[in-house]
Amino acid sequence: MGFARTCSVALVGVEGVVVEVQADLEPGVAAFTLVGLPDKSLTESRDRVRAAVVNSGAEWPQKKLTVGLSPASVPKGGSGFDLAVACAVLGASERIDPRVLADIVMIGELGLDGRVRPVRGVLPAVLAAADAGYEQVVVPECAAAEASLVPGVSVLGVRSLRQLIAVLTDEAVPEEDPDEQGRPDPLLAGLRVPGTGEATGLCGVAAPEHDQGNDLADVVGQMSARTAMEVAAAGGHHVFLQGPPGAGKTMLAERMPSLLPRLSRQESLEVTAIHSVAGLLPPGRPMVDIPPYCAPHHSATMQALVGGGKGLARPGAVSLSHRGVLFLDEAPEFSGFALDALRQPLEAGHVVIARSAGVVRFPAKFLMVLAANPCPCGRFSAMNDLCECPPSAIRRYQARLSGPLLDRVDLRVDVEPVTRSELTARGAQGESTRTVADRVSAARERSAARLTGTPWHTNSEVPGRELRGRWQARPGAMDEAERGLERGVLTARGLDRVLRVAWTVADLAGHDRPDAHDVALALQLRTGVPRGVPMLIGSPA
Repeated sequence: MGFARTCSVALVGVEGVVVEVQADLEPGVAAFTLVGLPDKSLTESRDRVRAAVVNSGAEWPQKKLTVGLSPASVPKGGSGFDLAVACAVLGASERIDPRVLADIVMIGELGLDGRVRPVRGVLPAVLAAADAGYEQVVVPECAAAEASLVPGVSVLGVRSLRQLIAVLTDEAVPEEDPDEQGRPDPLLAGLRVPGTGEATGLCGVAAPEHDQGNDLADVVGQMSARTAMEVAAAGGHHVFLQGPPGAGKTMLAERMPSLLPRLSRQESLEVTAIHSVAGLLPPGRPMVDIPPYCAPHHSATMQALVGGGKGLARPGAVSLSHRGVLFLDEAPEFSGFALDALRQPLEAGHVVIARSAGVVRFPAKFLMVLAANPCPCGRFSAMNDLCECPPSAIRRYQARLSGPLLDRVDLRVDVEPVTRSELTARGAQGESTRTVADRVSAARERSAARLTGTPWHTNSEVPGRELRGRWQARPGAMDEAERGLERGVLTARGLDRVLRVAWTVADLAGHDRPDAHDVALALQLRTGVPRGVPMLIGSPA
């Protein structure tokens, strides 16, 4: 009787569970039994592993073979267990020393010819292995850079099962024939899911820093909206842009990721892990270090927004935009159920999805930008009478965005149509993305210094009780906002959000505490009601 064991990782959402892969050989009729709650794709690994072992020059044991995946209570799926199953079988047949395999984590799919193909979710799998105390992992060669992002783990990248057998048995490592020059590597196909290629627009999930193709200077006029976007980027506040078609709402939203600071290493690991699981991590770019940008179509379902799917849930748009920007254009056209599903992640910063196959938790701390027309035809305005929509149609259209959802949006701005003089004027344009991004970075540094030693990093994350008790505005600065609470203009949540925005305005203006002007500007941005305050940071009242 022969026995060997090695390890792999099962992913539950973006979290990994280390699985012990055990192989047992007994005398009897040759058979291959796989146990441990495998799904269909994992059950099929029996044929893949057998062919890969034989085509790699090793002998397949002609005995009763049982492969167990422990713990058996955890659902396991995908083809990432192939490499561990093959090595466990070779260890049980004494082709490989079983003692060498016991402390190694193996992740990878096997082709019938023995090549090791990449799988999605390598980074979270290696993170789980490191948290469990493992120091050695084996991954496909093309995923080694992604696995090497985890500190304290020795990563071995292999291109074929033959190479791995040679390494584990101290034999000469065979050279694999290189692919034809000029052709894409077929092994990289495992890093993407169907429907995420160049033609879909989903592959470019992150905009280059200060992208010159989407410079803020290209936006004509819109001083109020530009100020709102700057405040949103500095404090992580959500924005609602309302205005007629062609006014520049989408242009402003597309330039938001370039205003945000680059991600820290911990944030980059979080974002990269999500994109790796979703199959959106671009080959050759193992780490996403700039804020992602996700703009789903208004026909997206609730599952597409918050996550879902058959079996264990997959990350949705709110998770793909984690630490970045989620832009919902034509927001009233989205399903009401889908929009209301955003309430929980907006407050909690994560989304919990329960399915029959298990419960998963995805991070979802994003900056949301909503854009909407004022009416179905888009021409309703207090400045003209071009709109032909009846008042009842306007009310129904605007009511599609529920009050509880809008109460979670910090900034509301009316984007007015661009005038002829603004569009044809020559000379100085508005500030560039780099100029505004530098101010945003300086404001974030001020807030980070103030929040040192706390679990919060931006003003939008600080609870209201802490703002009212620990970091207070100047005496009398909140009087107007508190009167709005008494009149019912603001809710208690809305008052806290006004104070958060006021702190962001103060950080941008270089004030040590929000004064009456900072609060007035925050109140104007929160309610969308003009209060005679210049929409410029640091302007006198």
